Amino acid sequence: MKPKNFMALTEDEARAYLESIRWPDGPVCPHCDSREVTRLQGKATRPGVIKCKSCRKQFTVTVGSIFERSHISCSNWVRAFYMVCCSKKGVSALQLQRMLGLGSYKTAWFMVHRIRWAMRQEPLKAILKGVVEADETWVGPRKRRPDGHNNWQENKTPVVALIQRDGPMRVRVLNRVTKENLKMALDEAVHDDATLMTDQLQAYRKITKRFKAHKTVDHSRGEYARGDVHCNTAESFFSLLKRGIHGTFHHVGRQHLHRYADEFAFRWNHRKTTDAERTEAALRTAPGKRLKYKPV
Repeated sequence: MKPKNFMALTEDEARAYLESIRWPDGPVCPHCDSREVTRLQGKATRPGVIKCKSCRKQFTVTVGSIFERSHISCSNWVRAFYMVCCSKKGVSALQLQRMLGLGSYKTAWFMVHRIRWAMRQEPLKAILKGVVEADETWVGPRKRRPDGHNNWQENKTPVVALIQRDGPMRVRVLNRVTKENLKMALDEAVHDDATLMTDQLQAYRKITKRFKAHKTVDHSRGEYARGDVHCNTAESFFSLLKRGIHGTFHHVGRQHLHRYADEFAFRWNHRKTTDAERTEAALRTAPGKRLKYKPV
């Protein structure tokens, strides 16, 4: 089933929708992977509870996913995914709290972080090929010193974007922009046969020899494109990321920036789909992941 209006789903409809996404061929036990299951019914049973005939354990569609042990209804989870996937520059936890009627800001904040965790791309999931742009930016407020001597990169966090032309992208938050860090990001996500497009940052010179070709533009001379040699696609992504951080979230802690970057990368990779298709793609990433508020 594909809902016509995500914001008007009942609890039963939302649960059925999540089950159709996670188990298109029928329920599967998340504990032992058995298909020998039965639905429990009756006044004393919660809606959606299923029992496995093999391991005798009970479960619902939320078990073994980012929804596990959540007191938030399935309908609100689906609405939250839809809101995050529809908002080009993101949706704040405070707005999510208001629109869904959640009890506290803390609940909304942790909820949207679970969604970002689900949107995270696994390493080596999509190796970038063809023409790949690599560029970096610095995110965060500029630190003001009383003596007037300011380093514009101080207090900022570097973000590296690797974007395949007319294809997917990967984003990585770094502690520092060094040759070693950039090489690690490229080795993880870019194929050897790719043609790499970068600016003339010194760190790229010795780490790009393994690629088919490496072409650069010289920003210091005002050169931003030379035919098809440019990093403008990466710059477009950075403009969205920064508009979201400054306009929607206002401030993002360095320890959480990678989650926000994953959210924007997910929407970028699904930018040519409809809002409903993007929401369904995000919900498909929910199983198999857990994010706990406190590590145990």
